[in-house]
Amino acid sequence: MCGIVGFTGHQAAAPLLLEGLKRLEYRGYDSAGIAVIDGDTINVAKVSGRIANLCEKTHDGADTPGSTGIGHTRWATHGAPTDLNAHPHLSNDGKFAIVHNGIIENYAELREELIAKGYTFLSETDTEVVVHLIEMYYKGDLKAAVMKTTSRLEGSYALGIVCTDDPETLFVAREHGPLILGIGVGENYFSSDVTALVSYTKNVIYLDDGEFAELSPDNVTVYDCAGRAVEKKISRITWNVEAAEKGGYEHFMLKEIMEEPGAVKAALAPRIHGSDLKLDDFELTAEQLRDVRRIVITACGSAYYAGCAGKFAIESLCRIPVTVELASELRYADPIIDEHTLLIVLSQSGETADTIAAMKECKRLGAKTIAIVNVVGSTIANLADHTLYTWAGPEIAVATTKGYTTQLAVLYVFALYAARRLGTIDEQTYSALLADLHSLPKKMQQTIDMNHALPELAEKIRDRQSLFYIGRNTDWAVSLEGALKMKEISYIHTEAYAAGELKHGTIALIDDGQPVIAICCNDRLMDKSISNVVEVKARGAKVIAVTFRGDTRAVAQADDVIFVPKVDPLFSAALAILPLQMLAYYVAIANGCDIDKPKNLAKSVTVE
Repeated sequence: MCGIVGFTGHQAAAPLLLEGLKRLEYRGYDSAGIAVIDGDTINVAKVSGRIANLCEKTHDGADTPGSTGIGHTRWATHGAPTDLNAHPHLSNDGKFAIVHNGIIENYAELREELIAKGYTFLSETDTEVVVHLIEMYYKGDLKAAVMKTTSRLEGSYALGIVCTDDPETLFVAREHGPLILGIGVGENYFSSDVTALVSYTKNVIYLDDGEFAELSPDNVTVYDCAGRAVEKKISRITWNVEAAEKGGYEHFMLKEIMEEPGAVKAALAPRIHGSDLKLDDFELTAEQLRDVRRIVITACGSAYYAGCAGKFAIESLCRIPVTVELASELRYADPIIDEHTLLIVLSQSGETADTIAAMKECKRLGAKTIAIVNVVGSTIANLADHTLYTWAGPEIAVATTKGYTTQLAVLYVFALYAARRLGTIDEQTYSALLADLHSLPKKMQQTIDMNHALPELAEKIRDRQSLFYIGRNTDWAVSLEGALKMKEISYIHTEAYAAGELKHGTIALIDDGQPVIAICCNDRLMDKSISNVVEVKARGAKVIAVTFRGDTRAVAQADDVIFVPKVDPLFSAALAILPLQMLAYYVAIANGCDIDKPKNLAKSVTVE
């Protein structure tokens, strides 16, 4: 979940490292540091808190000379966010410095071993064992020392290493953690995310698990787990740095909400060809689809909630049983999976540790796998039998918005595509649903345009200690993600409930003035949803309803109403979530919260 970056070339490294860390700060912002080689010395500067503190300490890098270096922005796992626990970490002899993204699970036993051999530890981190192991194994060959060191490590890591014996060389290693090499002219880079690289190069190499790489200003060599040089494909980044900038918006989150109609259009337009869907990047045949007896969707966080919404579309249209499983639970569940199971894996980054582990376990048991991810070349994309990219572009805010809606859009595409080939829907239904799907980007924009009063609505609930979200069927799935958005960035306690379950205990929590946000975008269940609104109103709740424009049933009962354009309920989650994202944003603004960097959270969860 931390961010790492490295540079070697013929210009000052520190300013480039600091700029890269600024673009990675969404991955971790508890502390930060850089290490730059200057002659036979490694100069280290590190601070607790934000990157701005590091820039101030180093005078924007001017106080840290040298042309080869590494940097780190931390999301604390082992040890508090202090200056001492910040990366980079130095070896006892001062010859090596390292940065690390991941968790070393067997660090405690390694630490005891190293202390017994006379090594001194200055931090509470798991990472420090790595640099001392490298020092212990180093006999003049850094690659050999790193390979011996990584053979002792259990867990996940993306490592960046510098050594004073070779002051123009970076060495990196990857196991279950994202690591990307940036290929320049007379200079080369590494990072845990391409957002740190796009200002300097658009040519990148994605390392796979078990691989190492050696970078100098004029050369990049990648090695496999046995230390043999391997040829790697150079990929081209197709978006520019402006796509990762705020573009005049106060926060990335607001910018990315406003980008959602365009992002969903980018996910849909290449796949909708007139009156049919064509997935050029998808090879699952009709015969293979007919062999599927069960579909399992697995993910974490918002991606899991996208799966909950997508389940209803897939199950309704394809008539195949669908379950949605938290990846952090599925990986340990001894799941009943076989060759007739289709596993759909959702992840924005493609590097979510629990999701990767669950995916590997299900593949081992025989499941066919489809990945729905945003990042080309990511671990999940490479592991999958078939990959459908969301093409959402960079998402910088920690709380996902367009990542969620583009995942939904691709799930809808899959549901319609598979149903057509399975013959489980007729042509008239298919055409009507395809038209609705095609209209989603336009209706998402209309949803944003018609809800200018959300800042005023946010003022009504900003001081509340808790909020309840209720809904049925697809509306309940929306409630789950809406509640998560509110708690993530405003720090207000929220809960999402299946509305029909209120009477089974939860309604005891409703008292006078309690805000309840009711999602009412399912025609078939509208009367039932309205009855739940009436139930909570009778006990003193103040209800905010989200419903289709023109539907008066919710208007008659709710205290406030948020409207979205009419769409088939199977696809309504993509519209209903938008005002809930915006409401969470404006409540957080009203409460003075840090929108893009909510406390205790990181963007890409690459540790368990």
